[in-house]
Amino acid sequence: MNKIRRMPARTLAIAAAATLVAAGLFAVAGGSRAAEEKKPTAKPSLTVTSAVPRRVDLPVTLAANGNIAAWQEASVGAETGGQRLTEVRVNVGDRVRKGQVLATFAGDTLRAEAAQARAALAEAEAAAAEAAANAERARGLATTGALSAAQINQYLTAEKTAQARVQAARASFDAQQVRVGQTQVLSPDDGIISARTATVGAVVGSGTELFRLIRQGRLEWRAEVTSTELGRVRPGTRAEVTAASGARLEGKVRMIGPTVDPQTRAALVYVDLVKALPGPAEGSARAGMFARGEFELGASPALTVPQQAVVLREGFSYVMRLNPDGRVSQVKVQTGRLVNGQVEITSGLPADARVVASGGSFLNDGDLVRVVEASAQAAARPASAPER
Repeated sequence: MNKIRRMPARTLAIAAAATLVAAGLFAVAGGSRAAEEKKPTAKPSLTVTSAVPRRVDLPVTLAANGNIAAWQEASVGAETGGQRLTEVRVNVGDRVRKGQVLATFAGDTLRAEAAQARAALAEAEAAAAEAAANAERARGLATTGALSAAQINQYLTAEKTAQARVQAARASFDAQQVRVGQTQVLSPDDGIISARTATVGAVVGSGTELFRLIRQGRLEWRAEVTSTELGRVRPGTRAEVTAASGARLEGKVRMIGPTVDPQTRAALVYVDLVKALPGPAEGSARAGMFARGEFELGASPALTVPQQAVVLREGFSYVMRLNPDGRVSQVKVQTGRLVNGQVEITSGLPADARVVASGGSFLNDGDLVRVVEASAQAAARPASAPER
């Protein structure tokens, strides 16, 4: 009886232990499944487009600073002295033509003196005609002996003296005519009036400057180029100049200064400003303005990426390189020229690397991104959400 009763108890204990083990295993399996269900899935930080560095030919330029000046200036002054200005016909900034009347002096006195000189010339011509007639008669009587040799010689000398007086009177008359013409101040060349000191009513002396003229209206840029860079510039080199007013002008190197300043170690390069380039401040360049410009020295191959792909952080340039696992790596690069939205990468980036084309400033090293085509990203953007 006792043996029969102990067998069910042992069996029950074994069954209970098996049940507990099964329950534990089920609980562990359920917990693992729940943990897996609760484990978060990694999501991309940003949707970006990719770009591959391109090899293109970028222009090689040399930057310089300098001043805009007149190509040549002409000083227009009074050629006659002691006369009163009666009229001034031009002002500063006026464009004039060669031979145009700029100012007028009172010429009454000079015209009267010219008339007096004309009368003196007529008197001298009449006396010369009489002396010539007397000399002709003396020559005819030379063989007859009616006149002595001394008298004949006297008539011949009087003829020559009268002719000399005619020439002197004519020269005096011509001089008076010139002085009358000098009562009108004429422009020596086409150009623009840059300065004026002439005042109506003023009595000025001979040689006094009345106007200053920019010949032919031509301007030039006098660029300062260091002696180390001077050999890269040649006559005929094209340059693009931007004045302080914002005006953009096209120029061409006319000549290179023959000397170098021993203080600054720079030489002047004279650039003829040919024409104004299209822009909001077209035609506003003036003599005396400061200007900066670039000389075009040719082109060279370069590895470029879009300007938006370059991120500036703590004074350094970086690009976000795309890895095969969809994450980005922050790569430090050295940049060079910037032309038409393309930045030259001089070092730090392989030519076959893929980089984030834009939006890299919002990413950190190791972030997961989703890469789409540029056209797909533009189509997915709502019309009410403009691109920033």
